[in-house]
Amino acid sequence: MAAPEATVANARSEPNHGLRMFLVWLPLAVAADLCIWFFLYPHMPPGRMSTSASHQAFDITYLALWAAPVVLFVWIYAGYALINWRHREGDEEDGPPIFGNVKVQATWIAATAVIVLGLFVFGTVELIVPAGAGAGEGPAPIWKPNSTNLLQVQVIGQQWQFTYRYPQFGGMETTQLLLPDNRYVEFHVTSLDVIHSFWAIQLGVKADANPGVDNVAFTKPQQLGTFRVQCNELCGLWHGAMYNYGHVVTATAFQKWAAATQFKEANIGLLSELPPYATTYDPTVIPQMGQEVVKIDGITGAPGYYYPARDPVTP
Repeated sequence: MAAPEATVANARSEPNHGLRMFLVWLPLAVAADLCIWFFLYPHMPPGRMSTSASHQAFDITYLALWAAPVVLFVWIYAGYALINWRHREGDEEDGPPIFGNVKVQATWIAATAVIVLGLFVFGTVELIVPAGAGAGEGPAPIWKPNSTNLLQVQVIGQQWQFTYRYPQFGGMETTQLLLPDNRYVEFHVTSLDVIHSFWAIQLGVKADANPGVDNVAFTKPQQLGTFRVQCNELCGLWHGAMYNYGHVVTATAFQKWAAATQFKEANIGLLSELPPYATTYDPTVIPQMGQEVVKIDGITGAPGYYYPARDPVTP
C-alpha cells in the first residue's frame, strides 16, 4: 500500500485536466460558431422571403450557436476520458476516492443556469415580439403588426385542397394564393371538414386548420418569388397531394390580379353563390353551391369534393 506521502506526491504531479480540455475546447468552439454564423446562417431554412421566415432562420442559428460549444464539450470530455483515463495493462489499483469538488459543482450549476435561463428569456421574447416567430397564434393573437394596411387572406382547408378568400376584394375565393411584396398579411386559417395544417414553408408560416376555429398568423413578404404551401397534418387518403404554390408579386401586379379575379367571379355569378364571408363556415352550406359552381375556377367543395385528376374515383 502506498504511503500517504507518495499519494500526495502523485496528486501534485497530476496535470490540470480541466485546463487541458478547456484549451482544446475553446478554439474549436469559436471556430464552430464562426462557421455557423458566416457559412450556415446565410443558407438556414426557411430563408428570408418574409419577416417570419427571417426570424425563424435567426432563431435556429442562435440556438445552434449555443448548442455547438455544449456538444463539443461533451465530445471533448468523452474523448479525453477515453484516452487519458482508459484502463492500462497491469494497472490494478483503485482510483483515488473523490468526495466532491466545489469548483466543478459551482461551475456546472452556473453554466447550466446561464444556458437555461438565457434560452428561456430569448424564447419568450421571440415568441411575443416578432409575431410569434411566424407561427399561427390561435384565435386570440397576443401580437399584431403595427400597421393599418393589413391584407386579410382566409385559408380554407378541405379534402384535399386549400382555397383562399380575400374579404377586402368582395370575398372572392380562389385556388391561387398571391401576396403583395412589403405588405403585412393577416392569415385566417380554418377548415371545412377535418383537421389540416396550412404550412407556407418559405414564408415561415404554419397554422392548424381546424373546423369551426379561426387561427390567425401574420407575416410580411419581403422578397418576390414562389413558395410552397403544404398540408402538414395527416388528413386522409390524398394528404400527400394536398399542396400548391403561392407567389409574392409586386403591389401593382397584385392589385391588377385581385381586381381581375374579383370582376371575373362577379361576372359569372360566383360571388353571389358563395356564402357570406365569415371567420368559419358551416360545412353543410358548401355543397348547396352545386356541381357547376364547384367547377368554376377550380373552387372545391367539402367534404371530399376534390380528387386529383389521376384518381379514377370521383364524387
